Amino acid sequence: MTHTEKLETILRETISPFAEETDREGRFPRAAIDALGHAGLLGLTSSADVGGMGLGLREAADVVEKIASECPSTAMVVTMHYCGTAVIEKFGPESLRREIAAGRHLTTLAWSEKGSRSHFWAPVGTARTDGDDFVLDGEKTMVTAAGEADSCVWSSKPANAEGASTLWLVSMQKLSIPGKFDGMGLRGNASAPLSCTSLRIPASAMLGEDGSGFDIMMGVVLPFFATLVASCSVGLMDASILRACEHVGGSRLQHLGSSLADLPAIRAHIGRAKIRADAARALRDDAISALENAREDAMLRVLEVKANAAEAALEVTDIAMRVCGGAAFRRNVGVERFFRDARAASVMAPTSDILFDFIGKVACGLPLFG
Repeated sequence: MTHTEKLETILRETISPFAEETDREGRFPRAAIDALGHAGLLGLTSSADVGGMGLGLREAADVVEKIASECPSTAMVVTMHYCGTAVIEKFGPESLRREIAAGRHLTTLAWSEKGSRSHFWAPVGTARTDGDDFVLDGEKTMVTAAGEADSCVWSSKPANAEGASTLWLVSMQKLSIPGKFDGMGLRGNASAPLSCTSLRIPASAMLGEDGSGFDIMMGVVLPFFATLVASCSVGLMDASILRACEHVGGSRLQHLGSSLADLPAIRAHIGRAKIRADAARALRDDAISALENAREDAMLRVLEVKANAAEAALEVTDIAMRVCGGAAFRRNVGVERFFRDARAASVMAPTSDILFDFIGKVACGLPLFG
């Protein structure tokens, strides 16, 4: 079976039937993650040299988009796993790379902090040398799959070198979870704060060089993160439009003998949503092409893709709620869950506002940082 055929089976048998329950109970989709692991899809981007599928960002985006059309919470877990894997593939030990390729290890990113806000590349948590080891202290505000992943890529200030940050491979079992998330949207991805106090780790846990975290974040992770988060937004937009069309097509106007879909105003709203979703997908695909071909505008596309898709998802899910009217607030219509989940992408660091600022700097010929 191809990776696409494997995914379709998992979507049909494991993800879709339990997506509503995952959201309602705020439960981590362990069965879905295990199924993706057994099918080799957690090792989709792992090198074939260590037993992975050896595929790239384009295939990862397709996987995340399709999962998001059924369960955005599961899609976000997979997104963060692929992002962490990108770092581990370049700088992690071969033994761990083989575990990820085999689908036996789930990883994630632990970067966002209160003190750094949206500037995730400049953490305030610290690392210091102690003999041959290092000692970490820090608090992360919101980490996907906290307590559920096997490891995380942790960021801190450099221990000794110049630079904005250093990255570390840290076992999830060694970290504390101060509190669980109980809020609106992406309720099944086990987002929670993480912290560590005087956590001793070996020098081998450093990913890359001391002080090189910024370059790794921007050059290795940001293209994956921005493109895959955008893919989550694209998938849930498609799902919202589909469910809205199913509702208006089946809702009869008894006094007219027709359906809501026969009203031009309703169709116009849906048409606008469809254009917005398709445009977001087109920019996502162009961003991938820019990266694959090392185009000069590749970084600009990376900055644009998440902001565009996140804001489009807000608009599209608003339209889906609007055309479904009061029925949209019922769970069985299947729109309000995607409406809630769509709120997350625009406020995930780097937020849409930060990205708009960066894009404006590029347009004005100003340096992004400094």
